[in-house]
Amino acid sequence: MKLDVIEEKDLIMGKANQIVFAETLQRLAASDRDIIVVTSDSRGSGKLVPFSQEFPQQIVEVGIAEQNLVGVAAGLASAGKKTFAVSPACFLTARSLEQIKNDVAYSDNPVKLIGISAGVSYGILGSTHHSLHDFAVLRAINNLIITAPADNFETAHLIQRAVDLQTPFYMRLGKKVMPFIGSTNLPVNIGKARVVRTGGDLAIIATGETVYPAWKAAEELEQHSGILTEVVSMHTIKPLDTELLDKLVASGKPIITVEEHMVHGGLGEACAAYLLQEGARNPFHIMGIPDEYTVTGSQVEIFRHYGISAQGIAAKAADLIKLES
Repeated sequence: MKLDVIEEKDLIMGKANQIVFAETLQRLAASDRDIIVVTSDSRGSGKLVPFSQEFPQQIVEVGIAEQNLVGVAAGLASAGKKTFAVSPACFLTARSLEQIKNDVAYSDNPVKLIGISAGVSYGILGSTHHSLHDFAVLRAINNLIITAPADNFETAHLIQRAVDLQTPFYMRLGKKVMPFIGSTNLPVNIGKARVVRTGGDLAIIATGETVYPAWKAAEELEQHSGILTEVVSMHTIKPLDTELLDKLVASGKPIITVEEHMVHGGLGEACAAYLLQEGARNPFHIMGIPDEYTVTGSQVEIFRHYGISAQGIAAKAADLIKLES
């Protein structure tokens, strides 16, 4: 199926990204019988029940056995199948990390690893069910693309790109309904960020479900302070869009990174490492979950507690601009 067959209205009305993932994959599977989904008692939470009903021969259930999930997916991929391994991100990238490293990445099996209910999507279930480590551990593994789409539009397009990839691939998806951000005229390509809002005073680089509060913060900064903010959806954590980072270095404007991840090892540190090695002098700040026992609450409550909200991001931006002046 070509991208133009996906109804644009279906991508911008606002659904959870993991619903759009499942719907997009089901549409693709109608004309591609090599697409196989492997689940770990996760077809329900992964919104894949309709897929399993339409294509019962294209889904494999391994039960609550994430290491088996990745091993089976790797075997299918080695036999030429376009395999999607779907499991909660907290378990997929921890329990089966060795299988991801050895069976997928090091063995160069092009499995599409889909981490659902990522970040703090599980909310009050607490730290055992939060995946605030996945970027960090997976960035340390060679031969693995890492993505986190901001909205339904990016999700559908990245899945389309991933289907025929001959490279191991990871995508993290959340449970929250995500509004459409940016323009459908902005292409969605792996390794190339999308500038969803332009502005010359400040840059906010966000990923996944933090792009929307970053976008709202930019609105607030312009309305209340006249600060014009560039907002970047860095939907690919690895490989980073270094061409865009080079442009930000040249601009000299302050940079804030925002992510639903521990401040160690994620988007912020990836950007900081590159910028420092390029000799950047831009004021810089990382926003994410600090190195502490994470508070318990809904995703919105946790975001608000750690300043990952329109108001929190705007306040940090204003402080950074004051420091620069």
